[in-house]
Formats: sequence, structure tokens, C-alpha cells
Amino acid sequence: MELFEELKWRGLVDNVTSEEVEDVINNGEVTFYIGTDPTADSLHIGHYSSLLMAKRLEKHGHHPIMLVGGATGFIGDPKATGERSMLTSEVLKSNYDALHAQISKLWGFDMVNNLDWTKDITIIDFLRDYGKLFNVNYMLNKETVKKRLDSGISYTEFSYMILQSLDFLNLYQTRGCTMQIGGQDQWGNITSGLELIRKKCGADVKCYGLTMPLITKADGTKFGKSETGTVWLDPKKTSPYELYQFLFNTDDSKAIEYLKKLTFLTKEEIDALEVSLKEDAGRREAQKKLAEEVVRDLHGEEGLESALKITNALFRGQLNDLDEQQRLDAVKNMDKVDQEAGKSLIDVLVEAKIASSRREAREWIKGNSISLNGVKVNDETLVIDSTQAYVSNYVIIRRGKKRYYCLNLK
Repeated sequence: MELFEELKWRGLVDNVTSEEVEDVINNGEVTFYIGTDPTADSLHIGHYSSLLMAKRLEKHGHHPIMLVGGATGFIGDPKATGERSMLTSEVLKSNYDALHAQISKLWGFDMVNNLDWTKDITIIDFLRDYGKLFNVNYMLNKETVKKRLDSGISYTEFSYMILQSLDFLNLYQTRGCTMQIGGQDQWGNITSGLELIRKKCGADVKCYGLTMPLITKADGTKFGKSETGTVWLDPKKTSPYELYQFLFNTDDSKAIEYLKKLTFLTKEEIDALEVSLKEDAGRREAQKKLAEEVVRDLHGEEGLESALKITNALFRGQLNDLDEQQRLDAVKNMDKVDQEAGKSLIDVLVEAKIASSRREAREWIKGNSISLNGVKVNDETLVIDSTQAYVSNYVIIRRGKKRYYCLNLK
């Protein structure tokens, strides 16, 4: 299939500004850009589909530009829920540097900072040269702005649309960039940029926009949020093991969608995994492949090997096979139970609510169902103190084959 047809099959096309986009993507060599603001010091897994979109197009001869908004980050793209908190210039600069290093390392895209062409624009220039070209009624009809009219929106955030339009205009004039790609929530900003280009450069200018559907979890919540918080692309913030587990635990109803959007697997490979999912969902072959592909792409074979080693160690109870960092990664997302040190194993099982009674705790111990840091124990009088710590001040108790408990000794 041709590239645009493949993008549609993968569920990566929400809307386009012109029917010509299909021909441009299939047969042209377009320079396009994708933008993000430096609101954090790492991208998260929710950004990953956009970055892969850039890579998919690059593989077919198109030319991506990654814009990190050093200027728009000061303002904040309006949210439907309310005003964003303002970040200081020091935080924004630090975040920008971190994102620049991260994107350069992972993808090597050409990168720009919109602060470079906005920092010297005076307020008078802004109002005369650009504000004059934006109709307020047109801006009020943009979806995100309409959602904020009842609760209120500041002029600062209302102006974000103009600033992002300046990005498209500048990149068209200086880089020959003729397409902007973004999430479906960016449709209003993209079309505003196209209008500004036409008003400044002529109605016959050929520029385009493409939006992608936002990725959500099975319950409709934002993709990239786990019980412990955001799933980051920076391995120091979210380890390869944590990323692997997040993807491995994907709901069956979303596994094939994510394989299409987050991997380079072929249609034939994904169709085979879909069959496997329908015939034997319990094997989780689709989720396993998804986790492997994404972790390998972001963190290399070494990162994937570490994630698999921790996963296998927990599954088999062979916790002592892990090094110190892997042990820390393994316990990071476990539910922690504060426990006073110096008590017997049977008391700990009851106090930590691992067992409902001393009788039940005693039965599990005698039945070889309790492991301490991967080693089976059958001495109910064993004292649990710092000498049993698995890593830092944590002790890992395993009941049966799958139930893990992490005790934080005090």
C-alpha cells in the first residue's frame, strides 16, 4: 500500500486541510514540522506516536523539523479545563535543553526554537503586523477557545493561536516548510497558521495541515498515565522495565491499535498478532511484542534486556539475579507497606495484611508459600530487620507465584 493509505490503516490520520495532502505525502518530498512546548524536562509516551509519524515520513523521503517552543512555552496552549501555570524562564530554558538533547539522541531530527524569531518582536509590531490579520470572531470559534468562554480565558492564552501561526509562517519563509502535523486538538492552530501564510504570502501558496487522533487508554483516559504517574521517555524518570510493564499491561481492546501506531511492524505481522490475540488472549503475545518493540526503539537492546531480566526474575522469583539498579527498578512501582523492623515473620505477615490471621500466616509458611527476597522461608520466628533488606531498606515478600509485597522497614 502507498504511504498515505498505510497511515490511514494505522489510524494516524484524523483530518487533512486539503485533498492534495494524500498526493503530497505519496509522491512529494515535503518539509513538515511537529511542535511541542518544553513544559517538562522529558517527552512522555503520549508524544511517541507523533515522533514516529515524523520518522515514518522521513523514511519515505520527507524532511521533518522538530520545533520545541521556547516562546510558546511561556504562554501555554489553552486547555479546556483552565489556565496553565506559568513556568519561569529558568525552568523553560532547562526543559528546552533537556528536550533538545533527548530528541537529538533518539531521532536526530532538525530542531528549531520559536523563541529565536519571536524574542525581538515588539508589542506594536505584534499587533500591527499579525494581530490585525486575525479576526476575533474566527478565533472565538476555535474548539478549545469555545470550551473556555464560560469559565473565562486570559488574553495571554487567547493569543497562543497567533504565536503558533507565526511558527508556521516563519518556517515556510525560512525553511520551505509546507506542512504542519499535530494532534487533533491542534486543528485550530494549524488552520490559523495556514490562513496567516496565505494573507502574508499570497492566496495561491500551497501549504497543508494533517492531524492525528489522540491516543487514549481503554477507559478513555489519557494515554501515558499510569497509577504511579506519567510514563516518560527518559529512562531516569521511567525505567525500561517500567515502560515495558506499562505496555505489557495494555488492555486487549487497545493492543492492536497501539501496535499500529507505536511500532514499525508490517501489516502482515500485526494481522498475525491480532489472530493470536483472538485465539489465545491469555498468552498476551500482542502486548509482549508491543512492549519489546517500543522499549528496544527507545532504550536499545541493553534496555530491553534489562526490562526482560527484571520481568523474568519477578515471574520466577529469582530476585537475587538482579544488580542494585535493577532491584531498585523492580521495587519502584510496588505498593509499599511501612513495617516496624525487628518483628517475627508471622507478625509481619499479619501486620502488613499479607495474611488475615496468624493461623493463615502459619499455614502459608509451613506450606512453603512464602518467599523472602526470592528465597523460600519456613521459620515463622525469623526476625525481619535491616539484615534482610533486599535493596535500600526494602524487603520483598512473595506469596505463592504472583503476589508480591514490598515492606519499607522503619
